Amino acid sequence: METVNLYLKRLPYWSNLSVNEKEYVRNHSVLRHNDKDIIIHGCEDACLGMLYVIRGSIRVYLLSEKGREITLFRLEEGDSCVLSASCVISQITFDTQMVVEKDCDLLIVGSGVFSALAKQNVYVRCFMYELLTERFSSVMWTMQQILFFGFDKRLAAFLLSEYERTGSKRLGITHEQIAQQINSAREVVARMLKRFSSDNLLEMKRGEILLQDIAGLRNLIQ
Repeated sequence: METVNLYLKRLPYWSNLSVNEKEYVRNHSVLRHNDKDIIIHGCEDACLGMLYVIRGSIRVYLLSEKGREITLFRLEEGDSCVLSASCVISQITFDTQMVVEKDCDLLIVGSGVFSALAKQNVYVRCFMYELLTERFSSVMWTMQQILFFGFDKRLAAFLLSEYERTGSKRLGITHEQIAQQINSAREVVARMLKRFSSDNLLEMKRGEILLQDIAGLRNLIQ
């Protein structure tokens, strides 16, 4: 219980809960560990609740009837998500999938508890809608990338974002993983990486990519 309480205190609205509300949340929150590649939420799953990422990484995506995936955004350490509590929010009319990219530990506030809090506590309700607005902005940015940016710019932007996120020019990522992240086909990714390699922007190795010309990649997206 003490461990759960430690992470509950990190929630933005925690200090604005009453004593009874805090006790209610404590009694209906759990910690969960999930290994890489585990799907923690899907369209056929029961409403999970509000998630808080203690450590690790989660990819949130849409899955078409033909099996194509469109990555919407990622959840990293310290991020919260209420899309997994879609049964609480009637305005959400689409189903998202969530898969673990890096082994993760989660704090989960049960959907029933979160629903009750959102109805009776204005701070929780504001948190929920602010978070939805933030996620909606991320989704719109993704759609903009797909609809209006050339593929070379999208790929260059992704590689640069990974460089900035990891702080390393050596990216341990496969063509398939890149395709999932930027919503393309593996074959298209492979062809563009080959072109980038011939332009001396990067070097491809087995299971990893070595970025050689950061400035050149940045020039592509300007």
